[in-house]
Amino acid sequence: MTEILRYAAFTESPDGGNPAGVVLDASGLDDASMQRIAADVGYSETAFVTGANGDALDVRYFSPLAEVPFCGHATIATGVAWGERHGPGLLRLTTGGGLVELDVEAGTAALVSVEPRVELLEDLDELLAALGWTEEDLDPAFPPRVAFAGVFHPVLATSSERLAGLSYDFERLGALMAARSWTTIQLVTRVASHEFRSRNPFPPGGVVEDPATGAAAAAFGAYLRALGAVEPPARITIHQGDDMGRPSVLLVDIPEGADTGISVTGTAVPLPDGA
Repeated sequence: MTEILRYAAFTESPDGGNPAGVVLDASGLDDASMQRIAADVGYSETAFVTGANGDALDVRYFSPLAEVPFCGHATIATGVAWGERHGPGLLRLTTGGGLVELDVEAGTAALVSVEPRVELLEDLDELLAALGWTEEDLDPAFPPRVAFAGVFHPVLATSSERLAGLSYDFERLGALMAARSWTTIQLVTRVASHEFRSRNPFPPGGVVEDPATGAAAAAFGAYLRALGAVEPPARITIHQGDDMGRPSVLLVDIPEGADTGISVTGTAVPLPDGA
């Protein structure tokens, strides 16, 4: 019988963070079984450890609708769950998005992303239309881009009022994201020099919004470095999920060097079965 664990990542309370399913031994599961389990769990992603050799793990991620190359919050959840069974240490995860290092301590994990990159954003007009925004809603200090740190995330900066009043066309945005292979949209507002609020629409995963998005946080760290918006090495704090009633805190460490991975640290706590 497959053991399915449930954790909330980027929180110290079961009432916060982003829930993820975790299967620490999925070596006997085929693709259809993993997809079925992810759909039954119903969280935005479930992580499956399909192989383990010492500190080297093969990990796959499924949303309720499809497999995704990488998922940050499910990686943090997997690291904490693995550490509770096997103790702290440094893990090397082979994922669909590339090799990810994961430093696990008691109740906490820190991932280091694959080599990130930042590109110009195409289809800005369609993206704004799906969000119900105009270019006047954007913060000119943070130009729109697409950032990658395992998966692709458009980055749009706006006002706190526009972020708080987020309402978008689910079908229209989902179609655009599917065409562009975008995972979530990283919508941010700056509240202090190294502190941001974020919301992440996630129609490709079958959910309206993600309460904590580790992959987007890593991509955003790369975006800030590429634009010179912070001076590395730097740590920023991202608050996400407050508007959903699931507050989350993501710590993002941005090292020097344009090709170095971005580190995202978070806590995770187990959830009761059926939560």
